[in-house]
Amino acid sequence: MPDGSDTTQAWQDRGCNFMLDRLDFTGKLWLSAGPGGWTFVTLPPACADQIRFFTGSRKGGAWGMIKVKARIGEAEWSTTIWPDKASGSFLLPVKSAVRKKEKIAAGDTVDVSLWLQVPPGF
Repeated sequence: MPDGSDTTQAWQDRGCNFMLDRLDFTGKLWLSAGPGGWTFVTLPPACADQIRFFTGSRKGGAWGMIKVKARIGEAEWSTTIWPDKASGSFLLPVKSAVRKKEKIAAGDTVDVSLWLQVPPGF
């Protein structure tokens, strides 16, 4: 990866725009096949890398979950992102109230902003 001022552009080219504790990305909503039918967005690998850099070697709370504030459109909510071994990234659960407010469903592509709600290296 390039050094210096080219670093931010390199992250953006990998699908993640960030400002220390804020991440902006585009992802596709998908429906889990498991119980309850959770709806998620998988974070791009570059965002997962930035989260791991920001949080340091700590794994997060229960099961590695990390507290975040999320925004899609005008809807903003507090939640946790979940580590996902299959993708090597994190999953953002998108609750029903957000999907209804923004008129989105599984299969739709959405712009997401995330703010990490943990101190660096927590």
